[in-house]
Amino acid sequence: MLFLYTLALRLYALLLQLAAPFVPKAAQWVQGRRNLLPHMQQALRSETAPLAWFHCASLGEFEQGRPLIEAYSQQHPDHKIVLTFFSPSGYEVRKNWPGAAYVFYLPLDTAAHARTFLEAVRPRLAVFVKYEFWHYFLAELKRRQVPTICVSAIFRPEQVFFQPWGGFYRRMLRSFTHIFTQNETSVELLRTAGVPNASVAGDTRFDTVVRTAAAPPRPLPLVDAFVQDRTPVFIIGSSWPEDLPALTPLMQQYQDQLRFIVAPHEISETNLKLVEAALPGRVLRYSQAQPDTVANARVLLMDNVGLLSQLYRFGQFAYIGGAFGKGLHNTLEAAAFGLPLFFGPTYHKFQEAQDLVALGCAFPVTSAAELHQAFTPLFHNEAARLRLQDISLDYVFQSSGATTKIMQWLDGELVKW
Repeated sequence: MLFLYTLALRLYALLLQLAAPFVPKAAQWVQGRRNLLPHMQQALRSETAPLAWFHCASLGEFEQGRPLIEAYSQQHPDHKIVLTFFSPSGYEVRKNWPGAAYVFYLPLDTAAHARTFLEAVRPRLAVFVKYEFWHYFLAELKRRQVPTICVSAIFRPEQVFFQPWGGFYRRMLRSFTHIFTQNETSVELLRTAGVPNASVAGDTRFDTVVRTAAAPPRPLPLVDAFVQDRTPVFIIGSSWPEDLPALTPLMQQYQDQLRFIVAPHEISETNLKLVEAALPGRVLRYSQAQPDTVANARVLLMDNVGLLSQLYRFGQFAYIGGAFGKGLHNTLEAAAFGLPLFFGPTYHKFQEAQDLVALGCAFPVTSAAELHQAFTPLFHNEAARLRLQDISLDYVFQSSGATTKIMQWLDGELVKW
């Protein structure tokens, strides 16, 4: 199994190299790892402060781990943070994040890379956020007796760890000093797999969204001008082209009764034009908006990144994209503002989405007709919408606190190492 694991990783790297001339993300992945280890060794050569290593697969996992990184830095101001990413979508956005002293791509998981990386970093602590189980890195961390934790993890019975042939992957899980899960089901699955060092802490993303919702709002004068007539606002966050067949009829029907703010997941000219085609002549790109013209549009199309979490405070309803494809995007940012949520059918891997559906605050749909059927009663019943707002806000607030639980565990355990 180890041979197959290593072979699969090498083939993956080879495929990315072959795709690099044609696929920008593949090119970033390959380019970012050229001379990576010598660069890291040089950057860390004279570092004398204790280092804590946090690894995130991509941008979503970074936002999930961010409250823990910031809490750790506040509690250990003499320590420095080494932050790594597997994906360009995380590294390219956060490579200059001031909360980390060093930000790198994670080298490909090989025995030699793991030894060289850990010799350069010499971490006092290693934290993996939600996913990313790399055999050689975990084995080398265990050999060096570095306390290693996984946070905000969630497991399902169909995963390879819990299959009869999954012994190799179960051994990876046993390399962790402790695994903090989002729910009790995950803890029970780990125990049946012979991984006893696990407990429920919850999802650190709740801490992020609670803090965002409570913080002073970021000034967004163009958005203020867009919504100034107090027409209800429908936020469409992280949309994909696959979401538009369900959304377009609703946008067309309610174009005079609602304002829409649309933030595509990927900002490409093709995706922007698809949104503009939904309501020709009534869509205004954010980069082209002016305070004196933006109020005349019915759709404000966000052709930039980084504002979505701030936009939900302007809304009364939200649609979250991705669930007509590979999977649902972040629902918590909108739930933290109490917005009733709508999304496609692929949401069952996300505990918070399941919870919000069970509470009646979120509505999965499979078609434009189902979206219309779910949305229309709420649009015409303000009291019902406000009831859901209260339920959503209470759920998010009651689910926060994972960062505090993890930090309390670290305070007790790190003194042993």
